Amino acid sequence: MYQLEQPIYFYILFAIPVIVVLFLLVLVWKKTVQKRFVDKELLKKLSPNRSLFKPILKVFVLCLAIACLSFALVNPKVGTKLETVKREGVDIVFALDVSKSMLVEDIAPNRLDKAKQLITQIINNLSGDRVGIIGYAGSAFPQVPITTDFAAAKLFLNGMNTDMVSSQGTAITQAIEMAQTFYDDESQTNRVMFLVSDGEDHGGNIAKISEEAAEKGIRIFPIGVGTVEGGPIPIKKNGVLQYYLRDKNNEQVISRLGEETLKEIAKTTNGEYLNGANTKAVVDRVKAILGGMDKKEFEAKQFTDFKDQFQWFLAGALFLLVLDVFLLERKTAWLKKLNLFNEVKK
Repeated sequence: MYQLEQPIYFYILFAIPVIVVLFLLVLVWKKTVQKRFVDKELLKKLSPNRSLFKPILKVFVLCLAIACLSFALVNPKVGTKLETVKREGVDIVFALDVSKSMLVEDIAPNRLDKAKQLITQIINNLSGDRVGIIGYAGSAFPQVPITTDFAAAKLFLNGMNTDMVSSQGTAITQAIEMAQTFYDDESQTNRVMFLVSDGEDHGGNIAKISEEAAEKGIRIFPIGVGTVEGGPIPIKKNGVLQYYLRDKNNEQVISRLGEETLKEIAKTTNGEYLNGANTKAVVDRVKAILGGMDKKEFEAKQFTDFKDQFQWFLAGALFLLVLDVFLLERKTAWLKKLNLFNEVKK
């Protein structure tokens, strides 16, 4: 297992193609000038030891040194020890609505971005819990299986969008059904589900599915994103508004926050409805809810004793830079004897 301390320094690698392009341009320029002022055969006689290979080798060594320097600044760390640690927490599944109605901008910047912000902040305040993520629109799909890897969960969460499901609509029931398969620990007494949605549902049978979830010990805490007044659904391309979504009668669709549906789910599953307008208030309430639950102890394996590895790359970069200084552009005597390019001796 490895970690990258400062991955931003990988941008230094962009200097390599720039150097190669500049070298090729200079090479072409030299050839053009030499053809204009000096005869090719005469140039060979005037500079018999001029090497064609050495300049390329020097540029290659320089690029390799830059690559090593980039890795040294990134400072990769390698986990040298795998340990089994004990953690205490609850199993939490986030169900995120990714239907087109989540693009409504009645809450800044829009419902979907606000929902992802809420989930991210909740995860940031977790400690020993396990999390899973489900996405749903016209159908539900698993995005992140139940895991203790919060970094991976947030990475996949960030990539969720309204184009992930071809069938549009809002099937909350399918999301709840899928969540029931996520809880893989039979001994876990506290199973929590955060349903982050604008409350629109086109699946039906919410009461029945919610009762089934409650019977399996799943408490659902819906987080409503949007406003009761609602707003039109913008369809954008590359960030530019193309049009607002219309129905079969060519009337503009207005999507509103369906709080009643979400409150019904919370009541049936012994949960609590949360309005997602204020991120801090939601996070604080979630912390209080989870803090009052009994924690299940479980084991997890993780790498420890991460050791810095930058010194190897730094030493390599320094060696290559020194080597580049001592590499001259004229032919090396022993290399000349090998006659690698089958040059005709005169």
